Amino acid sequence: MEFNFRNPNRKIGMLILDVKGNFYRQVLQYAKDFNLEKDLIVIGLKSNVFYNPLHKPDLKPQVLANRLKTILLLFSENNSESYWIDKAEEVLAEAIKLCRLYNNNYVTFQELHKLITDSTYYQEKIGILRNLFISSKLSSSQIYELNAALNFFQKEFQNLDSRTKGILISEITRITNFFVTDFDIMSMFCAPKNKLSFTGFSEVLKKGKIVVLDMNIAEYSSLAKMLAAYLKLDFQTEIIASLSSSSVRTSAFICDEYDKYVTKTDGEFFSLSREAKCINLVSTQSYSSLKATLKEEAQVKVILQNLINKIWFRTDDIFTIEEAQKQLGKEEKKKVSKSISESAKQTNFSYFTNTLNSQNSNITESYNTSLYNEYVFETNFFTQSLETFSALTFLSDGNQISPPKKTLMLPYFKN
Repeated sequence: MEFNFRNPNRKIGMLILDVKGNFYRQVLQYAKDFNLEKDLIVIGLKSNVFYNPLHKPDLKPQVLANRLKTILLLFSENNSESYWIDKAEEVLAEAIKLCRLYNNNYVTFQELHKLITDSTYYQEKIGILRNLFISSKLSSSQIYELNAALNFFQKEFQNLDSRTKGILISEITRITNFFVTDFDIMSMFCAPKNKLSFTGFSEVLKKGKIVVLDMNIAEYSSLAKMLAAYLKLDFQTEIIASLSSSSVRTSAFICDEYDKYVTKTDGEFFSLSREAKCINLVSTQSYSSLKATLKEEAQVKVILQNLINKIWFRTDDIFTIEEAQKQLGKEEKKKVSKSISESAKQTNFSYFTNTLNSQNSNITESYNTSLYNEYVFETNFFTQSLETFSALTFLSDGNQISPPKKTLMLPYFKN
């Protein structure tokens, strides 16, 4: 926050995802220290900031539905459900088209939930659209969108057997239920358009504001996970879009417990965001945690290779250790072996002591030194040599990579 905090044209726009709900207090303290309290935007049920994740009038319905599909994949235990999620994406895209037509281009999770689950509500909105069409209040592009949506719902979705239709609805309501079953959540995230106080990251990046998600995942569980993932995708889209502008402004993405929100698109974003001057700071318990979410080891490696600077604290996770060892490489190490041998010209057996007694014996001692390739840091270093607040760092200054070394970390709560 200290970087250019006095310069309104160069302040850093940030997204901070606080999974535990306690880092917000530290962010607030930093904002006070640098007189940035007015730039702080807190997303949460106690913040009084009204935010509708679906209010993206510039995005195509298919793009918006694809975001929802990406979030649905976070809640899927395995990829065998991908067929149903793909079909759910198609239903959501057509529902978004209809909602925009009858609701003045404004979409909420509450509206989508009613359209898809309540056939009476659907017919009521179709009646409104019919009157708009008859009174010639729809443009040619809107008429095209209306025909496409009606064809899908009346010729495909409504004709599905009850079991298939039920599965699709259950997939969709996994993310819409949060916004219709709780009044506070519905009021905050499905507010009327004129009540919205945060509409996206365009202004955040242009004016150097700081967005913080203040929602404990233990208390709000799936809702916190879904909102965090959506904010992340929204932020990433805006960052990539800024590449086409004449001036690119420095920004930052900070995420604790990153494995809770990681998506397959992150690897591509990290590779492109460097050009957009976006600083990405993410932390996770282990690489195995990322693999458990993404389900694919290759996807984990794509993300890791796009994160240049790495800091490893003590860990027992073998997958994390092995990947770190591979990145840090091998070096030639000396191996010294020592052997002692004895030879005798005459040896007698003693029946009294039950031992061999040698005479005129010679003792030979030999040393052998050889070179072999071994990982720079052994497994024991990661599991035993890193104390609390110490870490193995592998950092770059932008021009060259510094040699990996053990580093003492200074916690922010210690003076």
